[in-house]
Amino acid sequence: MRQPFRALKGFAGGYIAYPIAESREKRSVRPKIEELRRHYALPVPERRRIALERLAGMLEFAGARVPYYRDLFQARQFQPAKVKQDPRYLETLPYLTKDIIREQGARLYSASLEQTRHHVCKTGGSTGLSCTIYYDQEGADYSSAVTFYARERIGKLRHRSELHFACRFPDEAIPEWPSREDFKCFAMNRSNIFFDRIDDEGLEEMWQTLKRRRPYLAHSHPSTMYALACYVQRKYGGGNAFQVFESSGELLEPNVREVIASALRCRVINRYGLAELGVMAYELDGHESGFQILESEGWPESRVSEGNPDGAHELVFTGFRNRLMPLIRYATGDLARVQETHKGFFLTDVVGRIHDVVPINGVAHPTHHIQDMLDHRIGGIQEFQIDLRTTPPTLRIVPEPWANPDEITSKLRHYWQDAFTLAFVGHDDLVRVGSRAKFRHVVSA
Repeated sequence: MRQPFRALKGFAGGYIAYPIAESREKRSVRPKIEELRRHYALPVPERRRIALERLAGMLEFAGARVPYYRDLFQARQFQPAKVKQDPRYLETLPYLTKDIIREQGARLYSASLEQTRHHVCKTGGSTGLSCTIYYDQEGADYSSAVTFYARERIGKLRHRSELHFACRFPDEAIPEWPSREDFKCFAMNRSNIFFDRIDDEGLEEMWQTLKRRRPYLAHSHPSTMYALACYVQRKYGGGNAFQVFESSGELLEPNVREVIASALRCRVINRYGLAELGVMAYELDGHESGFQILESEGWPESRVSEGNPDGAHELVFTGFRNRLMPLIRYATGDLARVQETHKGFFLTDVVGRIHDVVPINGVAHPTHHIQDMLDHRIGGIQEFQIDLRTTPPTLRIVPEPWANPDEITSKLRHYWQDAFTLAFVGHDDLVRVGSRAKFRHVVSA
């Protein structure tokens, strides 16, 4: 049954409470949303020219105010203005890696942290060792504006509700109502599902909560929504509780997208974001129109990934918004290719993570090769995970409800002999990594 006054609550939260919250928190988000609307209404060549102006502006700022870049630019005799004529001039500079960020520390800041209103985030640890990123209020506000604008483009207007999946930590205290988080959720027209299990009991609780709240948009890792979709299909033959699933935080694989869209009868929208820079790509016009890079927020590049047997490309970004800790030619650790067309910049060949390479009997295999084998040669597998922390590696398999584990085992042994220790498990038994508990096909640390 639908909640009474849902629409009224949505309008009150989105159009009355949000401006109040923005003022109370000393934020400036709405003007930036309007700026983004104007930017993406411009012709693509004009948007590209603006992006190059912003790139040159950030380079000039970093060269003047950030010790690490000041020394680097002097050593390379780098002239930031030249990128406006030819962005390939940027390749004069080295890539910025997490190792460099950890080594350089405060030399990457443009101002003292004590004298600047700032926020801190730690990278999740899913693309190598984590590191700490500091960003200023302007950067935080632009990040919020981008998320708001992108969702607006897919029909999630201010009065329509959204629901976020979040991990439930056993020792986490629940603040008394009304808390700051409660008012924030009201203003954002948002609610949360906190979960700590994705076995049948946990998935049933999720499904009933979704059906009760009926949000316009549901946001989670695709592995979580995929587990829910498989459960709902198995138990109820499918069902619908929301209009749009917004996937984030993990690679959204084509088969996972199809199962979620089919079982949960919703549109599936992919987005690419990272703690260091915010949302940088989004399916603004739906899946068919491509995975559009938000060039208003940063300059995109991709480089051939070192040591990857597949010749895959790694994403590289120069952010435009965070002047406290500028990230120039930041190597993200995410594998995808940047393609420029007459419609803008797009992500293609999104294949996962740099560390997703698995040795099988002494030969390195990209994860998607293993996945192709599991899907097309073995079959009956809903999800899998390879744990490299054991010897031999452990291959965890979530079988389809109709599958025969003995048959799967026999086929696996035929192709890979004793390369793996096999474990048949449920979705709840798959290991999550990093501070944001993301699912990875490969666990290495």
